[in-house]
Amino acid sequence: MAIQLDCLVAVLLAMTSPEKNPFIIVAIDGGAASGKSSSSKILAERFNLLHVDTGSFYRHITYELLRLKVPYSDLPALRAALARLEFGTRLNGRSAQMLIGGQPAGDEIRGQNVNEHVSHYAAVPEVRQALLAYQRGQTDVAQQHGFRGLVMEGRDIGSVIFPNAEFRFFLHADPAERAKRRAAEGRQDSITERDRIDSSRKTSPLTCPAGAIDIDSTFLTLEQVVEKMAGLIAAELK
Repeated sequence: MAIQLDCLVAVLLAMTSPEKNPFIIVAIDGGAASGKSSSSKILAERFNLLHVDTGSFYRHITYELLRLKVPYSDLPALRAALARLEFGTRLNGRSAQMLIGGQPAGDEIRGQNVNEHVSHYAAVPEVRQALLAYQRGQTDVAQQHGFRGLVMEGRDIGSVIFPNAEFRFFLHADPAERAKRRAAEGRQDSITERDRIDSSRKTSPLTCPAGAIDIDSTFLTLEQVVEKMAGLIAAELK
């Protein structure tokens, strides 16, 4: 009987071992309206991953700094304000939602004022450094809640946040097509200007990381973009 129990324990351990079900990280980078968010959410559902939208983190912190009337050009005031901010996370379905001072962001982070300022704040090294550990810490959130891994979208995920992620993708599309997508969502966004700021900043610029899978989504449907990524993930997990 003891031998049978030992065998049963061994089988159960093998089924739940890290080698059998490794924690995976999927990094998806790209400019505004390139398809990151929609495809990330679908992948999260398909592979039981925590969805992390780092763009919303920068939007939330931008909204908070604007509310505090701290300009991105005033570094002493910016550093002092950042030091006082307390970050937390709560789950909204399969997505990680940032809390600042225990409070989640509302629809205001998608408003025109934040749209016009978020790339400027995101270009400040102190802002990016303030969020670095928090973003990486989302792996702990995913593991604590039983997710198979996480899919994180942004502009420097595969290059800075998780350069050793098991799967790294870079989505891009023609600026005119991306502007049309934003308009279809009923939102206004300065696609070209944000691309210019995000790509030219000195710290963690928007770029396709070396070794990442580059996908041009200009003439692809959302389903086609997802299948390109999902096929590679599924093949590797097998």
